[in-house]
Amino acid sequence: MTKCGGEGRFGNDMILRPVSMPSIPAPALPLPDKPSIAVLPFQNMSAAPDQDYFVDGMVEEIITALSRIKWLFVIDRNSTAGYKGSVSVRQVAHEVGVRYVLEGSVRRAGDRVRIAAQLIDAASGANLWAERFDRPLQDVFQLQDDIASSVAGVIEPTLEAAELRRSADRPTTDLTTYDLFLRARASLMTWEKERILRALDLLEQAIARDPDYASALSTAAICRIVLDGSGWASNRTQSRDEGLRLAGRALRAARDDACVLGDVAYVLGYLEPDIGPAISLMDRALELNPSFAIGWTRSGWLRLWAGQPDLAIEHFERSLRLNPLRRSPAMFGIATAHFFARRLDVAAGMLQVSLKEYPTWGPCLRLLAACYAHLGRLEDARGIVTKLMQVTPVLIPSTEHWRVPDQRQFYLDGLRRAAAAAE
Repeated sequence: MTKCGGEGRFGNDMILRPVSMPSIPAPALPLPDKPSIAVLPFQNMSAAPDQDYFVDGMVEEIITALSRIKWLFVIDRNSTAGYKGSVSVRQVAHEVGVRYVLEGSVRRAGDRVRIAAQLIDAASGANLWAERFDRPLQDVFQLQDDIASSVAGVIEPTLEAAELRRSADRPTTDLTTYDLFLRARASLMTWEKERILRALDLLEQAIARDPDYASALSTAAICRIVLDGSGWASNRTQSRDEGLRLAGRALRAARDDACVLGDVAYVLGYLEPDIGPAISLMDRALELNPSFAIGWTRSGWLRLWAGQPDLAIEHFERSLRLNPLRRSPAMFGIATAHFFARRLDVAAGMLQVSLKEYPTWGPCLRLLAACYAHLGRLEDARGIVTKLMQVTPVLIPSTEHWRVPDQRQFYLDGLRRAAAAAE
């Protein structure tokens, strides 16, 4: 694997530069407005040098997978192909104008292949992520595609987290539109009422600067349905109407941005009576970016609302494989699927874990109260209802997004039993 901090130059540069002339550093390219990454050629650690074709193909697949992430600026392979051997990551980032660098190695022996990769913040030299993939070598092209999807799936949330930290360290008096969006995303992910309202305020500022900023529009629509689902909307009808309006604007501006399309699909699936178009739109988003971890989570929710808990679990588990670093959203979805599949003991255990991480999350409190009531654990249900009433006055929420009447009734029956136990 390439070593960080090495000072070697790539071969062609040494050949072309006259020996008698001093090395003149190339001027630094300005960083793009959005997160940027270069994928260095992976080192061939195999015994046979003729395996270079396989290594190069692996890198090309990873670049293709990363290029599906529309908020990420990915350097073309032709711009980094010459950086083989020992080369400084900081030097590469300086010369091609990126903030992040992915490097790795491939070792192929017999019928197995081991691929190692690491993601580096070039400015600080920090290693943000590292992983090894050890797989049997059967279908070469399928293997390349699978590993590329896995790498892209983990890199996306890792880079997002790094960008959120970087934005938080900037002075609040010097905010760009993108920073406003990042700060809003960070606030939204807390699932706390005041922070979500703060996220909406930041997004409105971003949209005022750029009315066609699709990501800000779709995230604002997500905020609206989170407030509605938690019982925190001051005017429910107005909030839902605004969510639909924002989603429509985001869809018109989205083009082929998988993240925006996934957000819009989730909002439409929650708010529109017919869930079919939302599922089709989500399928389109996942076709554009199969490594879209949060998209698989939201697709799981759409399947849950459509009455398909077992298919929902498959989608949530796909999200977990792509983003093992942030498990809570998908785990809450899996717990909900077990609840509607009547696997109540499993659901209760998973919901308890979710509640420890997000103790004020109304939907989790409601579901756990209903689960306890159906299990006959009325004392536990009473305790959860008490906590819920400290978070929101809405004990029995609207349930239009649960499309199957039997499932909707099962949920409401449990909540009513829990409420009665708390009286």
